[in-house]
Amino acid sequence: MFTLQRIETSTQEIKKSRFHAIAGPIEDESSAIAFLAAHSEPAANHNCWAWRLGRSYRFSDDGEPSGTAGKPILAAIDGQKLDRVAVLVTRWFGGILLGSGGLMRAYGGTAALCLRTAEKIELVDRQGATVACDFADLALIKARLASRGAAVTNESFTDTGAVLTIEMRKELVDDVLALVTDLSRGKAIVSLEK
Repeated sequence: MFTLQRIETSTQEIKKSRFHAIAGPIEDESSAIAFLAAHSEPAANHNCWAWRLGRSYRFSDDGEPSGTAGKPILAAIDGQKLDRVAVLVTRWFGGILLGSGGLMRAYGGTAALCLRTAEKIELVDRQGATVACDFADLALIKARLASRGAAVTNESFTDTGAVLTIEMRKELVDDVLALVTDLSRGKAIVSLEK
C-alpha cells in the first residue's frame, strides 16, 4: 500500500463544467475532516469527496445523484492502491447535464488523473523496541542492527551497558530478535513496544 508524499491537484474541463481535484495524505478521521473543510470551495456547485484509512472509508456525493461522485472517487483511490488518502473533487457547473455515467467518469476520472501523477510513498508498518545490552556487545549489535534495516533512534547508558531504542519494519521483528539474542549470547534484553 502507498500514500501520497504531499498534497496534489489536477483540473479538467468536461462539457463546460470545471472539475478540480485536490488529494492529500491523512493520518486519521479528524485529519480527513480537516483536509476536506480546508479545501472545499463554498462558491462551487458541488464538493464531492472520499477518503480511505485502512478498512475505514467515507464518501459524499454532495448533492449529485447518489453514487455518481463519491464512489467513483473512492474507486480511484483504491485503483491506485492508496491508503491514508483523502480526495476532494470540486465541480463548477457549466450548464450542460452530464448524466449519471458522465458524472461518474468525470468525478472518478479527475480523481484518478490527480492520483496517477502524484508522488507516492510506501506505507510501512513499523515496530519500536528497546534493547538493553552490555558494553562488550554494544558496537556489534548497533552495526548489525543497521545492516538489517533497524534504526537506532535513541541511546542511553547504564553502569554496565546501554539501552537502545530502535525502530524496524514489522516483518523484520523475528529476525532482529534472533540477531540480538545470537550476538549477545542470550544476555541482551529486547522489549517490544505495544
